[in-house]
Amino acid sequence: MKIKNLFFVLIFFCASNLLHAQIIHPVKWNFSVNRISKSEAELIFKAKIDDGSSLYSQDVPKDGPIPTTFVFEKNTDFSLIGKTLESKSIIKQDQNFDMKLKVFKHEAVFTQKIKILSGKTFSIKGTVDFMVCDEFKCSRDNAEFNFNIEKSNLPATADTVKKISAKQDTSKIKLEEKNDSEKNISLNIKKENAVVQDIDSSDNHSLLIFFLLAFLGGLAAILMPCIFPMIPMTVSFFLRGSENKLKARSQALVFSLSIVLIYTAIGLGVTFSLGPDFINWLSTHWIPNLFFFLIFITFSAAFFGMFELTLPNWLINKSDKQAEKGGFAGSFFMAFTLVLISFSCTVPIVGTILVEASRGEVIKPVIGMLGFSLAFALPFGFFAFFPSTLSSLPKSGGWLNSVKIVFGFVELALGMKFLMVIDQVYHLNVISREVYLSIWIVVFTLMGFYLLGKIKFAHDTEVKHIGIPRLILVIITFTFVVYLIPGLIGAPLSALSGYIPPPTSQNFDLNSILKNNSSKENESVSSLCEKPKYDNFLHLSYGLEGYFEYQQALQCAKKLHKPLFIDFTGHGCVNCWKMEQNVISDPRVLKRLKEKFVISVLYVDEKKSLPQSQWVKSTYDGKMKKEIGAINSDIQAKMFNSNSQPFYVVVDTSGKLLVQPKAFDMNVENYIRFLDDASETFNKQSK
Repeated sequence: MKIKNLFFVLIFFCASNLLHAQIIHPVKWNFSVNRISKSEAELIFKAKIDDGSSLYSQDVPKDGPIPTTFVFEKNTDFSLIGKTLESKSIIKQDQNFDMKLKVFKHEAVFTQKIKILSGKTFSIKGTVDFMVCDEFKCSRDNAEFNFNIEKSNLPATADTVKKISAKQDTSKIKLEEKNDSEKNISLNIKKENAVVQDIDSSDNHSLLIFFLLAFLGGLAAILMPCIFPMIPMTVSFFLRGSENKLKARSQALVFSLSIVLIYTAIGLGVTFSLGPDFINWLSTHWIPNLFFFLIFITFSAAFFGMFELTLPNWLINKSDKQAEKGGFAGSFFMAFTLVLISFSCTVPIVGTILVEASRGEVIKPVIGMLGFSLAFALPFGFFAFFPSTLSSLPKSGGWLNSVKIVFGFVELALGMKFLMVIDQVYHLNVISREVYLSIWIVVFTLMGFYLLGKIKFAHDTEVKHIGIPRLILVIITFTFVVYLIPGLIGAPLSALSGYIPPPTSQNFDLNSILKNNSSKENESVSSLCEKPKYDNFLHLSYGLEGYFEYQQALQCAKKLHKPLFIDFTGHGCVNCWKMEQNVISDPRVLKRLKEKFVISVLYVDEKKSLPQSQWVKSTYDGKMKKEIGAINSDIQAKMFNSNSQPFYVVVDTSGKLLVQPKAFDMNVENYIRFLDDASETFNKQSK
């Protein structure tokens, strides 16, 4: 290798090691003050967020990430007026915590109004604590703020506005003139009141999938008994008696586009009526979830033929009269009439799409209705342009009602999801994973027997023989049932995550029982030095034993003369869960951890406060750490210059690194190599 090339390789190697474990600061803060009057001011906290990262709101669920929190040092010179306000956030399904959360991208602005109680110049100091995540990792961070409130002789209605800038890494104070300040404040206000729909690549991916599912829903709606027979009748209406085929086809095209317009308008109406805060309420509160459950049960009963959902006849008749006028306006009202007439068959599908859409991004209702309407209008437009292909359509019959019944079973199963949300959010522990899966198994088993002709409903015709399409559906249905059954004893069923309760709600988990029994047999190998602190509410999985406090774990490592394996993790860290389920759970990894290491699992987001005697003043940032998570996060930052999770390190009995730390890596072989290298290095040092 040439000297020049070797030089660049060495430079790259050194840079890689320096960048491997470093403190990540994806959020840069700028602090300023807006003097409203002699007795009032507004503190402005402006966050610049790196591309690809998300800063979490002040308002997050209990089991979610660390919220953005502003802590003010006590000062008799001022008092807070109301709560800290924040600019508009985005509601999105967060893959790191597997829940819908309020997040900020690129920029966030927080404002706190204060009442000035002193006539002298004084400072307002404090800390903003926050968490920021990207696609692969999360990090907890904080920033100190220091506002200088100068003595003011301004009247109650100020003629000038002073802006005091205090960046995170400097204490320099800069006074700006009125005009520049007013411009900056104006910009802040504009940005603060703007609803930003910042959709990243993962959001685009989920919206595309939702569009495709809605499109499939539109195709399924075509097969309903009140819609399918109308295709040839509607197409014949446009072509019958018309010498001008171009005009007839133009009217048919307007008819099809009108269907798309009408349904998309419904989506727009839902979008404008729902704000992000309301969507978050829909996702988590028990009232809308119970309402949606009842709606789905109602849709299911309607599909089963218990009753029919209809609109008032006067509305249909009025629209039909407008359609009789002909022309392009007549085509539009004919489309509107079709939408009204088909209401009883389409409303359960449309309702399902809108309910799912209303619990996600604000744009989802439009995307859903656009996908549904395009598929719904497609056959009308296609057969109007190619009328000769109408003869290829299958004849109406009992199979149309069978499609309706199958949708009834699907609606019944999907409705259970809303009860699951209530149970999980409010910790009711009524619908365990076994109960939920048992209901699904029964529902889809009944659906399979229905497809076989063993169960009949009121409007069904006798099934004399089973055709190939029906047989394929029977096979798919019973295969799905067989797939569900192992979930009753703890199988992960990862393909259904989000639609079934998490494994933590499983009352009987055969895998855990077997692993616990195995760990008891090897208790002498993995015995602990003493009872771990915090083990009354923190636990290890897969039969592992270890500590949840660093110093206690290090003392045990010294006593047993073993290297200390440290897992920096979080309760809401999805990538940490993935590593546990796919890497840590590997028998080869478990064997090494049990036999060769003392284990310490440090939760950086554990919010339990400690008594004052256990508070720790950080030598890294000089702040007092009062929570278990804050102390663990400080250890990671101080000792390993990192604040992202998952993060795995192995140290010797003096706390020194044995090998380079390891982050998120789903390759089991790499992880085994990481553990083996650490063990080998420790053994060499001990000789």
